Amino acid sequence: MKVEIIPCLSDNYSYLIYEKNSNTVSIVDPAEFKACDEAIKKFKKLDFILNTHHHADHVDGNLELKKKYNSKIFGFELDKDRIPGIDVFLKDNQKHKIGNLEFETIFVPGHTRGHIVFYFHNEKIVFTGDTLFSLGCGRVFEGTHRDMFKSLNKIKSLPLNTQIYCGHEYTKSNLNFCLSYDKNNIALKKKASDIEQKLKKGLPTIPTTLGEEIKTNIFLRCDDPGIKKALNLEVSHEEEIFSKLRDLKDSF
Repeated sequence: MKVEIIPCLSDNYSYLIYEKNSNTVSIVDPAEFKACDEAIKKFKKLDFILNTHHHADHVDGNLELKKKYNSKIFGFELDKDRIPGIDVFLKDNQKHKIGNLEFETIFVPGHTRGHIVFYFHNEKIVFTGDTLFSLGCGRVFEGTHRDMFKSLNKIKSLPLNTQIYCGHEYTKSNLNFCLSYDKNNIALKKKASDIEQKLKKGLPTIPTTLGEEIKTNIFLRCDDPGIKKALNLEVSHEEEIFSKLRDLKDSF
């Protein structure tokens, strides 16, 4: 499984997946036709389009790509009326193959009511859309804070070496927020240096790994005593900590 990062719009990432043995080409969340089509040209085909959710900056390339390549579009069943050109309505915990690659659909509401992630268990790769970012998580638009908290915990339960490919290059802003409330985190400070070096070279900060995120992403560390103290919520439950952090990040 080869994953190619496709920068789109101002800060979006779409992803091309190529599986050599079956010569299968897929795209995750085509934000715009032109950038994605440029990446596809060398293969002269696009078999599948995988959408994590219905927002325009994740599906705008759907219809033009489908028209040009006769691609099949996958999305969650709750978004059957909101994802342009959708062909296959996925269910929670469903396993499906694209070529020889098998992914599992994991339902992660919060950002939207029909958000899913695509988890390729054999390859230990997950495409998280706008649910989990490097050092952050998505805004809660259609769900509740509880929904998002539970959804993040679903992703958190995956193997630590799982590579995370998310929908946006928000890492620098997320880093600044994490440092505001997790100042003494040595792993976070080390990651900050790595992020600065990548950005100076014009490189994506993606992928990250779940293991890294559990050590550094404040939204996955709601049980940390230091973070609770920084928020003056020492005796609060993890879910309360998450809600507070999400509210603070919305106005950061």
